[in-house]
Amino acid sequence: MAGEPSILKSISPHVKDLGGFSVRRSIPRVGTKSIGPWVFFDHFGPAEFSSGEGINVRPHPHIGLATVSYLFDGEIHHRDSLGSDILIHPGAINLMVAGRGITHSERTRKELRAKGYKLHGLQLWHALPEEDEEIDPAFYHTPARDIPEKQIGQAKVRVMMGHAFGLSSPVKTFSPILYAEVDMESGAELRIPNAEEIGVYVVKGQALIDGEDSPLFTMSVLSPDAKSLSAKTNVRLAIIGGAPLGKRYIDWNFVSSRRDRIEKAKEDWKAGRFDLVPGDSEEFIPLPNDTNPENQGRPIYDQI
Repeated sequence: MAGEPSILKSISPHVKDLGGFSVRRSIPRVGTKSIGPWVFFDHFGPAEFSSGEGINVRPHPHIGLATVSYLFDGEIHHRDSLGSDILIHPGAINLMVAGRGITHSERTRKELRAKGYKLHGLQLWHALPEEDEEIDPAFYHTPARDIPEKQIGQAKVRVMMGHAFGLSSPVKTFSPILYAEVDMESGAELRIPNAEEIGVYVVKGQALIDGEDSPLFTMSVLSPDAKSLSAKTNVRLAIIGGAPLGKRYIDWNFVSSRRDRIEKAKEDWKAGRFDLVPGDSEEFIPLPNDTNPENQGRPIYDQI
């Protein structure tokens, strides 16, 4: 009897075109709410902003998760309610642990906005284990030079979180998790790392998984028996996975194992009980569908 296919599901992301700036969201989706502990995967850009343009994501809240911002190109100015104030650059890992609650903003600094720039990257969220959902918020920056990488044949691998390809990332983790990047030359092959659940997203080029097509801008959810990646063209891949954490509720920017906790977070945000972002406290993104007409807002990525 034949075994199950190497690719269990191919997810074509929802695409939001923001006028020269596309955001592609692969998870959560109906039938695939998570891959390991990862509950959210966005690919934004590549985009080229003209002089005077940029991103303007006003302060907004999170609970029960950790966010990862990763750039291939460009820069983002991150500020949060802990007082973190940092410029995110390509290759670095920026892990923001929301825990019991954090507020942050993502902007383009005025010097960069004045001259125009390119932006391309990923934003991922992973759920926290139940015992860590209410921990104190934290922010961890790991510069690009500290992310382990090596050449395996015609493939360069970087392990941003977890363990794979004989490499171990220094980035803090809370459960078995994997996030890696692979750049492969056409014709290269690479063994798929072990993880309880695993997904491969093609950022650039065309890939094969055990001979099955893994197309551009597609998240391939893999069988545990999947063995090899190969490149039909020069290709860049993001690999995510790890051990699932069980059912999670996701509503707007909130993730929790308990629905009532999300409802409390909504009320706390509406009532102004989240901490403010030092240096960026004049604006905020209102709760979607807030009945107060003064607080009508738009989703995060409409703030471009």
